[in-house]
Amino acid sequence: MKTEPCSLAAGESLREFFEDTVATAAARRGSATTDAVRGYLAGLLSDFARPDTLVHDTLSRPLTLLLHEANSASGFERFERLRTLGDGVLYVAGFFRDHIVHRGVELSYVNALGAQAYCGASQMLRRPTTTADNDQDIFHELSHNFQEFAELLSEIAEVFHTQAAGVTPRATVHLYERWLKTGSNVVLRALSERGILPVRGTDTLH
Repeated sequence: MKTEPCSLAAGESLREFFEDTVATAAARRGSATTDAVRGYLAGLLSDFARPDTLVHDTLSRPLTLLLHEANSASGFERFERLRTLGDGVLYVAGFFRDHIVHRGVELSYVNALGAQAYCGASQMLRRPTTTADNDQDIFHELSHNFQEFAELLSEIAEVFHTQAAGVTPRATVHLYERWLKTGSNVVLRALSERGILPVRGTDTLH
């Protein structure tokens, strides 16, 4: 029996699984990510894979309100709120992109707010005596390249979606309909692996 690429091998931790997943997706996209950021993203995915995460807050409460509450806090609480908001927005922008679009919210707005949260966290780590070169902490990188990392997580989400879809004719039609809607290269590869070449504008599978 063939093991699905996204399944956990015996003895492999959730963190190790996501480290491999992020590294593979980054290489496929040609994303210039540092080891530190890839490790951070793997940790983020590992955390959000658990059922007790607070992603519901990010989806149900106004993001501007969450950012205001974070900026209104002080000290370590402020840092944690900004970091947590950045993490939540990044995860939502990657894994719940359809939900955002269906709500009529611009992705550019969501990305900008997430980047702002990480930027605030980064600024709290800076010391007045440090130079600009020393200020390139992990949160600065997450803020500066937020859209790229959101798209990276979105691609990972698509990989999970296509692998979970199954190989039945109905699942294949579902993937084709998703490709028509999103134009996802991940879905296109999944269809190609099934021997199907979708063509836009013809409503047919070849």
